Amino acid sequence: MTLTRRHFLKSTAALYLAPTLAQASSNVLEAKAAAVQLIDAEFGDYPETQVWAFDGTVPGPLLRFRQGETLQQTLRNSLPEPTSIHWHGLRLPNAMDGVPGFTQQAVQTGETFDYAFPLKDAGTYWYHSHNHSTVQVARGLYGVIVVEEQTPPDVDHDIVVVLDDWRLDETAQITEDFGAMHDWTHAGRMGNYVHAHLTPSPASVAENARVRLRFVNVATDRIMTIAVKGAVGKAVARDGMPLRTPEDLDTLVFAPAERADVIVDITSSEAQPLQIVFVERDTGYLLHDIPLSGRRSDLRPPIQPLPANPMRYLTDLSGAREIPLVMSGGAMGRMESAIWQGQEMSTRDLVQQGKVWAFNGVVGMPTAPLAELRQGELIRIPIVNETAFAHAMHLHGTHFQEVLPDGGFGPHKDTLLVQPRETREIAFVAETPGKWLFHCHMLSHQAAGMKTWFHVI
Repeated sequence: MTLTRRHFLKSTAALYLAPTLAQASSNVLEAKAAAVQLIDAEFGDYPETQVWAFDGTVPGPLLRFRQGETLQQTLRNSLPEPTSIHWHGLRLPNAMDGVPGFTQQAVQTGETFDYAFPLKDAGTYWYHSHNHSTVQVARGLYGVIVVEEQTPPDVDHDIVVVLDDWRLDETAQITEDFGAMHDWTHAGRMGNYVHAHLTPSPASVAENARVRLRFVNVATDRIMTIAVKGAVGKAVARDGMPLRTPEDLDTLVFAPAERADVIVDITSSEAQPLQIVFVERDTGYLLHDIPLSGRRSDLRPPIQPLPANPMRYLTDLSGAREIPLVMSGGAMGRMESAIWQGQEMSTRDLVQQGKVWAFNGVVGMPTAPLAELRQGELIRIPIVNETAFAHAMHLHGTHFQEVLPDGGFGPHKDTLLVQPRETREIAFVAETPGKWLFHCHMLSHQAAGMKTWFHVI
């Protein structure tokens, strides 16, 4: 694999390490317009970028808690339009899920909303706007939540790595082509400026040091493939949930909204720095490197699994209710018509409305749920992707497990990447009463029709 750097606006994935995340200093998150220096001086003399941000930073403040504590945050909206906060991946009461017009009213300009709920699970999660999200997330309204274990693993560094891409013009401003039909019918809004934020960002690491990296893909639509060089280790968590058996570390593929925790030991005998690399085709593009300085004399014991969260692990699907989900639409798709707002419409008419993707022949949020689920009921969902594009399916409110071809079960996750013309199956126990979204987290695809919901009663 060739390793190189790209530069801003020279191709579809320029790379850059942005400043470190701010740490939360209060329990108020203010959504507001701000200006941040996205483009580093090494790429030229670019002005600050106008963004929307929590507390004026992109990403927003890092929220760090201990498992079992209560998250209490007040959203203050100083934007020119309504907003909300969705706490992605956290198991919480339905009223705290942050979906405007669904679990709460949108927070109007000048108003506030109080979020409060216990943190059941340790892990890496994130928060983001769930109103007009193709615009608001693309403008920078997101941040990371770290919930530490009661007994965290012994590491020398614990680093959050936020992956994102921006679509910027020649003056480093966010382009206003939100909702471009080509984006919505294809792979989504791809940026021209891929970068990684590290918090904290150490000046160096020692040889034999043990490092925990918490990767979060906050991109609107881009799938990220990441390699870690100069170290060996294990993936220890997916989407916040510990893996019962840590996985050997290879390249990591992140759909939008997916996370992974890895623990690595710096073992380079040639003083190679710890490198985080974005992989596209056969080329690796350096996002960031941390040089080596010094050497630990003692070696760490083998990497162990993280402490388990209080989640039920599936053992069989006896008595499970099957609820199929078929994806259709998009460019090169097979959707000739679909139902929107209770009426069957041709694809041509749907395109005029900006609705081009469907679940089970229904475009957009249906009035009736995909299914009503009894609390405690076991559900299995075969997902058939009949489209020419990948989709990142995200379930609000709980984690699911993939049903593997051999009949076993994958790890707990809240987001699953389903490739074109692929069939995957997930299963979960309906846990918390309320109305829970199930949608594609390619936010362009969600806006153009790929969303539905369950009602747990």
